[in-house]
Amino acid sequence: MIKASFGITKEPFNRNELALLPQQQKILDVLKIHSQQGGFSVIIGQPGVGKSVLREHLEQLGKARDTVVVSFSQTLHTYVNILKQLAESLQIDAPTKQLEKELIQVTFSHVREHKTLYTVIDEAHLLDMTVLRKLRLLFDRFPRKNNLVLFGQPELLYRLSMLANADIKSRITFSQTLLPLNDVDLEHYIVKELEAVRLGINTFDAGATELILRSARGNLRLCRNLCYGSLVEACRQNQRIVTIQHVNDVLVQPHWRSHEELIKQQVVS
Repeated sequence: MIKASFGITKEPFNRNELALLPQQQKILDVLKIHSQQGGFSVIIGQPGVGKSVLREHLEQLGKARDTVVVSFSQTLHTYVNILKQLAESLQIDAPTKQLEKELIQVTFSHVREHKTLYTVIDEAHLLDMTVLRKLRLLFDRFPRKNNLVLFGQPELLYRLSMLANADIKSRITFSQTLLPLNDVDLEHYIVKELEAVRLGINTFDAGATELILRSARGNLRLCRNLCYGSLVEACRQNQRIVTIQHVNDVLVQPHWRSHEELIKQQVVS
């Protein structure tokens, strides 16, 4: 609908090749440095602040000939099942009892070929600490030229800060919290998305942009979804400029309402 209405070949706010914002780029640069010395990195952030975009860019490094990236997010598993996920990603076919040994041998062979290794675990806050401890012990036996990167919500850092998990926390070489974005960064993101598909930066009028920024509250995912939804509403009404009315048409949808507002609505009904 959006492509047909605006005469474009790609949709804004619905693209795969999202550019990194400054704080994301800084973290990626540091992760690359730590990959050269056996890094154990933890990236923390609330849902929607940009962890997924950063993870996707990290995964893209695997396209280079000198880099191997193993990434998975199915963390509600036993240690053995996680080993199987790692083995599958590295194309290892071995009996369960031999998986650890084979993983270590394959990683050393990659390093001998002058490759850098990244193991990326998303939704790491769902990992059982016993499983994470076993993974930490396994990665201690990996070659130095690798980086274990955990992406998770703040709960992960709270659990690592417990005295019982001091052995894991003490081995972290880099950690960073992805913060909610300020209005300037969010507006910059909106402009870049419009420019990327060759739409004018006035596609959203000033009032619509202000309402989107206020409603998103620094959350990149909310901003993205609200912009896309508002464009859909404008197209439905055969208009080429997004106004406050189009944004409000999205904001009245139930999933945009707060928990308190939904409760009040039920009481009134």
